[in-house]
Amino acid sequence: MIDLHTHSLFSDGELLPSELIRRAVILGYQAIAITDHVDSSNLDFVLPRIIKAGKELSDSWKIEVVPGVEITHAHPESIAKLVKESRRLGAKIVVVHGETITEPVFPGTNRSALMANVDILAHPGLISEEEVILAKNKGVALEITSRKGHSLTNGHLAKLAVKQGAKLILNTDSHSPEDLISIETAKNIALGAGLSQEEFEKMRQNSFEIVKGCYISH
Repeated sequence: MIDLHTHSLFSDGELLPSELIRRAVILGYQAIAITDHVDSSNLDFVLPRIIKAGKELSDSWKIEVVPGVEITHAHPESIAKLVKESRRLGAKIVVVHGETITEPVFPGTNRSALMANVDILAHPGLISEEEVILAKNKGVALEITSRKGHSLTNGHLAKLAVKQGAKLILNTDSHSPEDLISIETAKNIALGAGLSQEEFEKMRQNSFEIVKGCYISH
């Protein structure tokens, strides 16, 4: 299991990074990204601590801990600047909190994130087909999620992404210990979204390639 969207108590998660990673190790995770919620108010505080924790935990345990951020509820006009600053401060994965139907996200967030060349557009809600095509052309991964509420539009996203050949990945958006999942649960979520076994395996490969690539890019 590779999970590229999780939260610690540095934002609204319940666990210290070490607690989160320990539970992931027990579940057999190969890699995990800590991507706490940030905007301009806390980016320079949160990210250095995630980077420090990630290095120590990767060195100690048999798991790749990738430091990242999730830019959340930022105005679309601010997203590109925040992405650039996140990269400058050392984020290996930049996620943007997409236009989920369960929260009042600014309209235009999905498009601004894609134009800013983020790594992952999380739970993009009722994303348009035009935006899915843009994601494909930009190489941005679109997230199928196991998180309650955000997952309601998984089927919509899966259908459009398969049609247009856009890159999909599956993440948990974990905030609590029980949010982490097994590979079998991940497969069932993918199948439930209308994806095939082959498409599920492709998602796993996409996640692996993101982890591999984030250390030789940006």
